[in-house]
Amino acid sequence: MSRLPLISFVHERYLQGSQMRIVIGMTGATGAPLGVALLSILQEIKEVETHLILSKWAKTTIELETPFSSREVMSMADVVYGPSDQAATLSSGSFHTDGMVIIPCSMKTLAGIRMGYAEGLIGRAADVVIKEGRKLVLVPRETPLSTIHLENMLALSRLSVSMVPPMPAFYNHPAVIDDVIDHVVSRVLDQFGIASPKANRWKGLNNSKKSLSMESK
Repeated sequence: MSRLPLISFVHERYLQGSQMRIVIGMTGATGAPLGVALLSILQEIKEVETHLILSKWAKTTIELETPFSSREVMSMADVVYGPSDQAATLSSGSFHTDGMVIIPCSMKTLAGIRMGYAEGLIGRAADVVIKEGRKLVLVPRETPLSTIHLENMLALSRLSVSMVPPMPAFYNHPAVIDDVIDHVVSRVLDQFGIASPKANRWKGLNNSKKSLSMESK
């Protein structure tokens, strides 16, 4: 008996309600370790199925900023699409997903989404998520932010798009860059109701002081 194609099997499994399906887009903006960390965590959560789109420049940034090759990063996802594959399932709202996160999100991509300019599969998939009323999370990576950037983000926020800029927290006393990455990724996962096993959450002033005191001994 021949095996069903992967996409058909995945779609049937989703219709049975056994998994959450999240689209992940990675652009060429700096911040590739954030996207890799997100994929790494979701890879261990069997209840979540990941659909990955890497832009052309995301592949370059991944190999510049992380110890992984783009092929290794793609292997972390359940399903991978080409950045120009406008015929992909993600181009249609009839293909059910629970939402999308673009991490990192370049200002060019953000502007295109704001204007409905669905260039490439990342832009089209985001456009579909918005029109279908699903969750869209953007992790914009730029500083300083111009008025144009801020106005684009405000317009998308008014459409219920979640902006999660990769801002570090200091109440959890990050010691290494991975601590900062884990915090940002945990905040992204919070948007989908997924608890990150690496989240170091605020526990109140007294508990935080106790933790700091113990660390200094």
